[in-house]
Amino acid sequence: MKLSFVYILKCADNTYYTGVTSDLSKRLFEHQNGLHINSYTNKRRPIELVFYAEFTDINLAIDKEKQIKKWSKTKKEALINGNFRMLPNLAKKKFN
Repeated sequence: MKLSFVYILKCADNTYYTGVTSDLSKRLFEHQNGLHINSYTNKRRPIELVFYAEFTDINLAIDKEKQIKKWSKTKKEALINGNFRMLPNLAKKKFN
């Protein structure tokens, strides 16, 4: 059974990067060392791994990555800090 990971990095400019990978250690090394010149994190180093979750289904991991990428910074920070009860209340709401 191959694991996949959804992860969140905190960048030097206080922004967050969310990604998915099947090799977290390797991907973290790539981010930390700027191996992908055009990546979001390259000019925002140093970076710090602040959250990750393991998945046994890569498709579910990809879906969760896409979901988290749409979240506000506040909602991502609630996830990072383990404030899971706050997540539903931090959903973006549109009022007419």
